[in-house]
Amino acid sequence: MDVRKLQKIAVTALEDIKGRDIEVINTRKLSPLFERIIIASADSTRQVKALARNVHDKVKEAGGEVIGLEGEEAGEWVLVDLGSIVVHVMQPTIRSHYNLEELWQAAPASSRSRSAPKTPPLEEDATEEASASPERTTVAAAAPARTPRAPTPRATRTPRNAPPEA
Repeated sequence: MDVRKLQKIAVTALEDIKGRDIEVINTRKLSPLFERIIIASADSTRQVKALARNVHDKVKEAGGEVIGLEGEEAGEWVLVDLGSIVVHVMQPTIRSHYNLEELWQAAPASSRSRSAPKTPPLEEDATEEASASPERTTVAAAAPARTPRAPTPRATRTPRNAPPEA
């Protein structure tokens, strides 16, 4: 099935059950494993499961293939693998903790500091972005990188039977 058609089916299925903050990220140039990531939020474990199950059912009804459904037991984060698209349905706390949007948009820090000005999108990418509905956002800009934390020193312990230091 065409990736754009599959994307439309998945986003519509998420909107049907009131999925919130739906984002579509084009990963074609970042990973050979899939072309899009769709991320949506839900208010409860029940809604997370219902959204994921609805995406699964709507894709199957349209004749698409669902490779896998992971995380339904816990219901905090359910992943629906559609082959060329991976759908993540998460509760807001889990979504903010893992921050997949930043992970899939950020360029490596070394290449970001030396990179040339951003080039305009290819015609195919521009067409895809123009066709996005106002309810969802196709993320294209890189997010700022996080500053790594310095490791905290561990306290040293003296064995119980050790002689006192002089």
